[in-house]
Amino acid sequence: MSNEEKRISTRSRRILVIDEDRDSLGILLEPLRWEGYDAQGVSSISEALIKIQEWQPLIVLLDLKDFEPGLLSLKKIKERIPHGSCLVLSDDSSSEAIIKGFDYGADDYIVKPFVPLELLARLRTHLRIRDLHEQLVVANEKLLAMVDTDDLTGLYNMRSLYQRLEFEMQRARRFGRQVCVIMLDMDNFKSVNDGHDHLFGSYVISEVGQIIKANTRNIDIPARYGGDEFLIVLTEVNFEGSKYFCERLRRSVEAYHFKSGRDEINLTVSVGFSMTSAGEIISARELVRCADHALYEAKRRGKNQVVFYDKTMSNEEALVEMTRARHSENIWTARTEIAIKKSRQNKKKAVG
Repeated sequence: MSNEEKRISTRSRRILVIDEDRDSLGILLEPLRWEGYDAQGVSSISEALIKIQEWQPLIVLLDLKDFEPGLLSLKKIKERIPHGSCLVLSDDSSSEAIIKGFDYGADDYIVKPFVPLELLARLRTHLRIRDLHEQLVVANEKLLAMVDTDDLTGLYNMRSLYQRLEFEMQRARRFGRQVCVIMLDMDNFKSVNDGHDHLFGSYVISEVGQIIKANTRNIDIPARYGGDEFLIVLTEVNFEGSKYFCERLRRSVEAYHFKSGRDEINLTVSVGFSMTSAGEIISARELVRCADHALYEAKRRGKNQVVFYDKTMSNEEALVEMTRARHSENIWTARTEIAIKKSRQNKKKAVG
């Protein structure tokens, strides 16, 4: 590594030096600044605690001139930098003093007098340890994301969906709100793989995932259910908002032209959805099952449409097509259609 590269790598490394003797403080700061560190110094513990809170240094150098009170100060410092390092400087080289220093939270103990190059080497060691810790944290976050996320679409996978859905349903019951579960399936998707190839099929699924992402809010839970099926959980939403979302999503896919290289196609989706009701006790899997029944009905009725499953009605009444709404936003609910039928029957009886 060149000197310039080393200076760039150390420029953002914040190091705080605490020494009651201002002359000693300047001597300690000199090699740190010469090395390129962003080093600052204070001459009292009270100043140090304020500086740590505001500045968040990576490393603190504490000169223990008054040993016992200094150890109490060390403890306070470590409480404020749980992920930083605190290096103790002391002229007491006894085993008892060194052991006490480590017991009170010191990450390193340097006996004075010392060679500045040795101090810089120890700083680099602690910074490397910190870098490895941060890399491990980032790697763990990526692993967690991989566990919860579908590789192809970037949406949630089914591994964590039910846990999230159950939590949202409990929260909805507590606050008197509704949760909507939507099942979406590509129409005639087999023709994509048969007429093109599996790479293009993967591209189509990935693009549908992006369309779903673009249409959902941060508080919603979009997931890939498997194959060319998707599941979306809408939170803090009512029936009108849910049906509008479903139709908007259906039209978005219908209007999208899938094109990758020489392969291109237009596709549609079928959508089924179900919702919780106030005071209702229903499991997450049962709610998903209801949405799946509605999706099946949408397929049976000709595809490229939205169907609502109302759990409070009989099976015959519940699965009612909500219309494709290509030319109109007038979507009939199951209750409305049944009310109209009953009204007509009553009129016939009255006439008879």
